[in-house]
Amino acid sequence: MDGTGVPLVTPFDEDGELDVERLRDLVAWVEDRGVDFLVPCGSNSEAELMGVEERARVVEVVADETDLPVLAGTGHPGLAETLRQTELAAEAGADAALVVTPFYYSHGEAAVEEYYREVADESPIPVYLYSVPAYTDVKLSPELVGRLAAHDNVAGMKDSSGDLDTFQRERRRTADEEFDLFVGSGGVYAHALAAGADGGVLALANVAPERASEIYKLHQGGDDAAARQLNAELVELNQAVTAKYGVPGLKAAMAERDAPAGYPRSPHREVSEDVRATVADLVEDATP
Repeated sequence: MDGTGVPLVTPFDEDGELDVERLRDLVAWVEDRGVDFLVPCGSNSEAELMGVEERARVVEVVADETDLPVLAGTGHPGLAETLRQTELAAEAGADAALVVTPFYYSHGEAAVEEYYREVADESPIPVYLYSVPAYTDVKLSPELVGRLAAHDNVAGMKDSSGDLDTFQRERRRTADEEFDLFVGSGGVYAHALAAGADGGVLALANVAPERASEIYKLHQGGDDAAARQLNAELVELNQAVTAKYGVPGLKAAMAERDAPAGYPRSPHREVSEDVRATVADLVEDATP
């Protein structure tokens, strides 16, 4: 996989139930706007608020509705659930599994490495590492990433740390492997591409897929200066729909574009009218 991926939000109805029809419509909405692959059941999908079978259903719907590659989030805090989720994702039609670092309990690096090796050994589809320390308080070291990249069934990584220094060190340690390295922070997308990223998996791509995709296309065309300029125009929107207002803010922003994002699931709450107005202004400024 390469290019711009969407960590697809999961539409829920007002009662917090999975809204399958909206999910189908959302797949078409983002696919029509030029993205390269879809990533259901990640952090922006509210995956940690869904059960194993429900996640599998989301992956099934997404895989049925798209011809794009599907990188399905399958990580849980424990090995058994992760393996089961990965097996179900493969059965549902996912092309690869995005496996978040084990979290909740604190584990040493040796334990994390062994965990990923066990997942990769058992997984019927390629495994992508997923480092998102803002949520898990776990950050994979570049040295560990380099060792895991040598595993035959570890195909890549999403690094959502936002740390370009670490990202470049990861790239250097995986350069000799067939290893897709994705950035997960939309605010540094152009900079990460210039540093060797194969693409990005960006919350921003839920609300401005054509703009996020254009950054990648500019880079591919050799115009990194234009890519950085466009990225700079999207930084405030990206900040609002990630660190500042989270998933509820992201869904509010998508609603401003008539994207079928649905409602956030409890314990998330919808944003206030003041926040909604702020987000609407950012969307208007940043999107076509």
